[in-house]
Amino acid sequence: MGFEKYIAAVSLGLYIMFVGEIFTLYNFMQDTPEQTSSFILDPDPKIFQFISIGVAPATVMAGISFFISKQYGSKPTGLMIIAGGAILLGGMAFAHSMISGINPAYESKVIPIFTPLFMVISIPIIIVGTRLLKIKKRKSKKDYFYE
Repeated sequence: MGFEKYIAAVSLGLYIMFVGEIFTLYNFMQDTPEQTSSFILDPDPKIFQFISIGVAPATVMAGISFFISKQYGSKPTGLMIIAGGAILLGGMAFAHSMISGINPAYESKVIPIFTPLFMVISIPIIIVGTRLLKIKKRKSKKDYFYE
């Protein structure tokens, strides 16, 4: 297995981790907040933190594995990139359905635009993965002079 497949596998894992983090955060924000002096959750920095450790590196790694294998095409790499985009799309759609149950104490400006933004971002990721599936290997040129 070429290293572009390993990079695509790590990308897939990071997409799964990001969706899990968002589910956990949104599930936590469904409950009423406990007012303690030591901990009050502000959701915006947490969301930006999850973006920086989850979806941003995953997208960069998917792009790197695409550029490595775009010359010859790779079905496993393309399928992993497509799966990562589909997981991001489905996860953000489910997280968007959880927004209505978020406690008003946790409402912010980022939460309503966050999930639709990443649903839109997931579509080009799926298209890039599909492009890898359609690339055919080039035939080697015959050397007529040395036969």
